[in-house]
Amino acid sequence: MTAPVFVVDDGTPLRPGTVVLAGPEGRHAVSVRRLRAGEQVVLTDGAGTGAYGTVAAAEGKDRLTVDIVSVRTEDAPAPRITVVQALPKGDRGELAVETMTETGVDAVVPWQAARCVTQWKGERGAKSLAKWRATAREAGKQSRRLRFPEVADPATTRQAAQLLAGADFAAVLHEDGGVAVPLATAKLPDAGRLVLVVGPEGGVSPEELAVFAEAGAAPHRLGPSVLRTSTAGTAAAAVLLARTGRWS
Repeated sequence: MTAPVFVVDDGTPLRPGTVVLAGPEGRHAVSVRRLRAGEQVVLTDGAGTGAYGTVAAAEGKDRLTVDIVSVRTEDAPAPRITVVQALPKGDRGELAVETMTETGVDAVVPWQAARCVTQWKGERGAKSLAKWRATAREAGKQSRRLRFPEVADPATTRQAAQLLAGADFAAVLHEDGGVAVPLATAKLPDAGRLVLVVGPEGGVSPEELAVFAEAGAAPHRLGPSVLRTSTAGTAAAAVLLARTGRWS
């Protein structure tokens, strides 16, 4: 089994030597994972750097001392995959972020689509965004990533269109086989930025499709079945990761 990953985001430099993991991460390591001296761990800043070491001591309920042996930094993956995710109902948003993070998506942009039932406004919106970001962090740790996905501020349709216009490949997932091109056969660039739009349960409206088409995003389909908004982004990302060689 691979070594567990813990986040060090308090400015502590990740380099060979001794590092003390305290606070919530230390508590999780000591009290939840029950790590003990001699076990292997990985510390990361979530931005691509990983420090590999061995537990020297576990003290109290929330203090883990780690002897770092080696450090490596991953380059940003290419091509970069961003998913513009319409806001699902309930906790399906966190499910989408969790599985997309585990799959390998590089960025998630919450999108307030016209047909979204859920509305992110005021304090509720801030709490929902915080949940998405916390989910990406925890899923990044669980999937042993060193570079966690960015969860951007919520975007309007026009802001999403601007993102699509700057992409090297842009697609809107669409269930209509009569107009949508299979994502599995779409021509993809070897590098650059790939942006996918995942609509809400009610689908992307004709007006939104027109705005996205003007920005250069064509409709694409995954297959004969219709996926829910909380799973479509993960499935589409898997197709792109396999086809671009990131999973090779």
